[in-house]
Parts: sequence; structure tokens; C-alpha cells
Amino acid sequence: MLSRRQLLSSFAALPFANIAAAQAGKHSITNVQTMMMQGGRTYTLVKITANNGVFGIGEAYGSPGVGVREQIDSLKPWLTGKDPLQIDTIYTKLGVGGNNLSGARTDGSAHNLMRAASGIEMALWDLAGKLLNTPSSNLLGGRFRERVRVYDHSAPSNMMDKASCKAWAEKVKANPAGFTAHKFGFPHEKLTNRTLSSRELIAIRRGFENCREAIGFDHDILVHCHWEYDVRTAIQIAEAVESIKPLWLEDPLLVDYTSSWQRLTASSRVPICMGENLARREGFLPFVVNQGCDILNPDLRNSGGFLETKRIADFAAPFGMPIATHNTASQVHTYGNINWASTIHDYIATETVTGKGDWMDKVLLLDEPYIQGGHIRVTSKPGMGITLNPDVVRAHLAAGETWWG
Repeated sequence: MLSRRQLLSSFAALPFANIAAAQAGKHSITNVQTMMMQGGRTYTLVKITANNGVFGIGEAYGSPGVGVREQIDSLKPWLTGKDPLQIDTIYTKLGVGGNNLSGARTDGSAHNLMRAASGIEMALWDLAGKLLNTPSSNLLGGRFRERVRVYDHSAPSNMMDKASCKAWAEKVKANPAGFTAHKFGFPHEKLTNRTLSSRELIAIRRGFENCREAIGFDHDILVHCHWEYDVRTAIQIAEAVESIKPLWLEDPLLVDYTSSWQRLTASSRVPICMGENLARREGFLPFVVNQGCDILNPDLRNSGGFLETKRIADFAAPFGMPIATHNTASQVHTYGNINWASTIHDYIATETVTGKGDWMDKVLLLDEPYIQGGHIRVTSKPGMGITLNPDVVRAHLAAGETWWG
């Protein structure tokens, strides 16, 4: 068991504090803006501008993102005038001692608005990198890798049909993005409870074995669930897919921690991955200390942004738990995610809904191909290296939106 001193050291401050010290008091936040794009999902972009006109961009949660924009707007009066380089202080004291849009005093309960807080925090890291003329990854402690693996959601149209699986494998291998990891679930009857029949479990095994036979072992398969099953069924699913050696089994149980997660993890020969809907260190703590999973899978837009999630990763490291990241965001957050992931020592891969060759791959102006060999290269530009493509963004704004300028 870790000592109190070891636990506290896992939350140590970053070198950023020293780097930013010379600029303390020279900058202030003058504006906070949002802009939403619409595709298969909504995508909530956040822009924070400093008094010298330099701005940072991040992405808060989109679909389902009800109220995220309004939450960000409610925090704007509190953020205005703050030193944008005091990121940890801003995040920790979010909303304390200020007025919201209605004029009411706030009390720090803005930490219940984690999707807003996370988007704001990540935009501040982009802004800080630009103000200090260095990549955000340097401010977060430096890189462990120069490119980060990404995975897609490509799946056969019919797992039970070997011809369909073969066609899927051929299509995947021909994709210019070069993905070598693919996350998908399995067909099952509409659940009226959280169990599966023997027939369904056998079908799951055969379906995934067909996929593995078609794709080979040069590609990873990630088995996706949606918090749908009871603990016994989750154990049975893990047994059903064990033969294909999946990279992980994701989110088989209900979101929050119970001892059932520990039971499942101890029983399964397949790595158990979870965490996309958890927030802050407090949400991940019981999973780590009780060994309630094998792989933590935060979504930076839910968990608290860059620094908070880096602390989660640092806390998990002595327990031997690696990190992956959930990511259903646009190219904006995907690039931010890549910057952050480069600073995590024991990191596996990030999800993406981009990489299909459509407009979603053109939201940013890039100097090189977007996804190469199933990886994205970490930028060497200041901040997160993000420059929006105004023509593409304007063409895909949600109804009623205008370009923020």
C-alpha cells in the first residue's frame, strides 16, 4: 500500500509553474467564446483571449452536450480578468468568489459543470503555450513519444458472416490512415435485463473469432460494451472473447465503482477498461486503489482537462495501470488529446471518430497528412498547434451559429 507521502508525490506540481513565473501578472483573460459545429454529433469549441490578443482554443463535450455552452457562458464573468497562466489556480477555485450572469455570487460549485470546466482548462493550456512560445506538451512536463496511436470504430457489417469479415479486413487494410486498432461491439437482442443467453454468448465468440481470422494479429480488436451488463454476464462476455486476445473489454458494468468491478477484473483474463464518464481524481480513486480495472480510459472533456487527468495518470502509475483515452470529439480535441497523451509515460491509444477522409479531417490547417500509419504526430508548434480552417468550420456550423472571428 502506498504511503501518504507517495500518494501526495503523485500529485506533484508540473515544471510549468516555474516556466510561467516570469510572465506572472503580465496577462489577463478578456474574452471567453464558444462556437458549435454540427456533423454526426455536435462539437463545442471554446476560445479564450488574452489582453494582448493571443487566444487559445479547446473543445468541450458535444453530443450529448446539453447545457455545456450555457455553463461556459455562466463562468465567463468569473474568468474575465484572471491571469490565464494560473491554470491550476483557476481550475481549483473555479467559480469561487465571483458573479455569474444572473449577478448571483458563486461558491465553487462550478466543479459540478465538469464538461464546461474541462473545455475551459484545455483552452487555457493552448493559450499558455502560445503566450510562452512553446508546445503545451512541454508545459505538461515533456514528451515520452513523438507520435500517438489512434483507433477507429470500423467493424464488419455482419460478424457472423466470414465473407463480410473478409471484406471488412480488406477495407481496413486499404485505409490510407493505416489504423491498426478497431473498437466495436456485438449484436444482441434488446435488453430487458442485464444478462445474455447461452445462444448470444456463443454468437459473440464466433463473431469475434471470425473477425480475428479475417484481420489477423497485426491489428488489435477492442471489445465495446455500453455499461449494459451485470457482473456475471460481464465475466461470461470476457470468457467468450478471450480467444481473440482483445486489447481490452470496455465498460461492461454500470459506470460508478462497486466491488463488482474488482470481482470482474480479478476473474477476467481479458484486460478491463473503463472511465470515460468519470470526473476528477475522486471518480477514479476507488478504481485505482481497489484494482477495479486494468486500464483507465478517461475522456479529457469529462475528467477535468489536461492537468487533472495527468494527475490521475500519475496516481495510477504506481499501481501499474496504463492510460487510454475516450474521444468522440472533432479534430480540434483529437489534436489536443495527442499533445496530452505524449506526456503520459504508460499510454496505449486514443479513440477518434475522424480519419475517414471527409470534412472532419479538414477542420484544422495542417502541414502534413493527418493520420499516418494509425498514429498522429505530436506538434512542435506553440500551444496545441491548432489553426482552424475557417472555410470548413463555417460550412459546418450548427444552425444559428456564427464564426467567432
